[in-house]
Parts: sequence; C-alpha cells; structure tokens
Amino acid sequence: MNAPSYDLPAGESSHEIIVVNSRFIATLAPVESVEAARAFIHTIKQRYADATHNVPAYLIGHGNSVTEYCSDDGEPSGTAGRPALAVLHGSGLGDACLVVTRYFGGTLLGTGGLVKAYTQSAQEVIQRSARARRIEVATCLLALPYPLFDRVKLLAHSQSGKVLDSDFAADITLTLQFPTDRLGGFQRALSELSNGQLQAEVIEKRFTLVKIT
Repeated sequence: MNAPSYDLPAGESSHEIIVVNSRFIATLAPVESVEAARAFIHTIKQRYADATHNVPAYLIGHGNSVTEYCSDDGEPSGTAGRPALAVLHGSGLGDACLVVTRYFGGTLLGTGGLVKAYTQSAQEVIQRSARARRIEVATCLLALPYPLFDRVKLLAHSQSGKVLDSDFAADITLTLQFPTDRLGGFQRALSELSNGQLQAEVIEKRFTLVKIT
C-alpha cells in the first residue's frame, strides 16, 4: 500500500448558522467509499426531510487520487454544491462527506449571498471538527535476549512504537507496531544496539486512524 497519510474527520459533527433568517446546518462525516458517502447523504436527507435543500459534497481518497461529487439540490446552479466542495478541497481533508441543510427563512439571498452562506457554513463545521490522520503502520515480531528488554522498549517508544504483546520464554518475543516512516530508524538503532544481531520482522502493514485534534 503506497497511499500517503492524510487527514479526515474523526467522526460526525454538525454546526448551524443563521443567514438572513435562513438556517444552514452543515454536517460532516468520514466516509471510506462512494457507497458510504451516498448512504450518509441519504441519512441526512431523512434526518432533515422537511428542509428546503440538502446540499451534498464529498471527496473520497486524497491528493491526486480522489473521487469527488457535489450537487446544488435545487439551489441556483453553482451557488451551493460547488462552494461546499471548494471548501472541502481547501481543508486538506480526504474521505470526507459534507451535507449543508438549508431551511429557507423567507428572504432571497441572491447568487452571491448563497455562495457566501454555503461557503461559511462549510468552513465553520470543518473548523470545529476533530481530525484524525490515516497513517500506514507496520506490525513486527522481534526475538531478543532478556538483558536488552528495557533498552529495546525505550528504543521502540523513541520511534513512536507500541508494544502490542510480550511473550517470555527462553528469549523474549515482542510484537511491535510502528508508523512505517519510523520503522527504518528503529531498525538502524536496534542493529547498532545489538551489534548487528537483531532485526524486527515485518509481518503486516495496514492503515489505521490516529486522532490528532
């Protein structure tokens, strides 16, 4: 897996603003696929079934490998979905779905007013939302003699490693997990510590989420 690390929403969140008596409720959530994004949009449309508009936008993936979508959901063309999607693009988030719900307040906002309102609504929910980071981690096995146990644990922690499991037999076998970009540093320091005798065996690489804000 060669996909880069990137940020995504840590969970579902929402925020409401009032613009000239119209209510704008922006709801943001992490989504792993187009199907998940569509399901989330459907959920929001059911939740706010009496709303005037439910404007969706989403980004699946990140950077140069991304699937995107937006809809104005009955608002004048280009005044709602596109501004919301532009905010998503500028946020640095991937795997994110945003639905901005509008309850019409009786006063027309005009095209410029709509663009501003949908942009503000999207910006404010993103600013208030916790983020997680999608990072690649490597799980490793390492057999080592007892005298090196404490020093290897400290070394692992210095490289953002976690000890997932410990098996104490003739030797100690540790199951360790590292962000893949820190594994090389651990292996080099481990080799130096053991005079080239020890190296961790990578048994799995996968992506996981780490909450960052």
